[in-house]
Amino acid sequence: MFELKNYIKQKSRAVNDTLAQMMQNYQPDETISKAMKYSLMAGGKRIRPVLCLAASEAVGGGLKDAMRAACALEMVHTYSLIHDDLPAMDNDELRRGKPTCHVAFGEATAILAGDALLTMAFEILASVPFENGDQAGKWLQVMQIIASAAGSRGMIQGQMLDIAAEGRLLDVTDLESMHRLKTGALIEASLQCGALLAEADMTQQKSLNRYARNIGLAFQVADDILNVEGNPALMGKAVGTDQLNEKNTYPSLLGLDASKQFARDLIRQALQALEAFDNKAEPLRALATYIIERNR
Repeated sequence: MFELKNYIKQKSRAVNDTLAQMMQNYQPDETISKAMKYSLMAGGKRIRPVLCLAASEAVGGGLKDAMRAACALEMVHTYSLIHDDLPAMDNDELRRGKPTCHVAFGEATAILAGDALLTMAFEILASVPFENGDQAGKWLQVMQIIASAAGSRGMIQGQMLDIAAEGRLLDVTDLESMHRLKTGALIEASLQCGALLAEADMTQQKSLNRYARNIGLAFQVADDILNVEGNPALMGKAVGTDQLNEKNTYPSLLGLDASKQFARDLIRQALQALEAFDNKAEPLRALATYIIERNR
């Protein structure tokens, strides 16, 4: 019987070991290096790299095929958290149970640490030892997918929409559009990169894209719910901040019960997208359920 807890533990350990090795080989200014490592190695769920690796496995790929992309995705994600926590953004003081990067190192260092992690992600992707032209083209496509998901047409646009919407009421359609960019884009990129690097066929890619689109939004709905009723001790960060900052969330628009049902509906659609896959996709099935049942 498949055990998701062990799967996440195993894959997270592999990601953490690879990230630590990458950081060991990266020698910028000592202060910046410490700040980068502080946030990158602070723990966390590693959901995006785990999804990348699971997508690769679902279509017959191996750990090695997608590990470099998985680690780059986690660097991009960590950079976004460092910047989101800044006083000019969400002004959070706790992240993963520790003082946020700007609290520990100062705002200027935190900004530069985030910038450095984002840049390092693409340095790592561009440093693949190419064996042939086809492989080079595949990794160039991976870089384009991640850049698009993280940039002004993806995560950054979603964050900008979130900031612009503070203090005014959005409708559900606008809220969904914002969340698909802010949170969903990088999750979708994680699945796309894993599938691409394992040479998934077009049918498999379309199914995984549909799965990713649904879990990406479900992940944010679950985060909105946890911000209302989560346990700060388990989450490693404060709760109730969305209401305090007058942010638009699914609980504020739909209510808690309707938000939970919406998240369940999204996961049901994600699981339907995997119906044609065999048991190699079992981690993806379990991860979909985990996304809305997690407590942090």
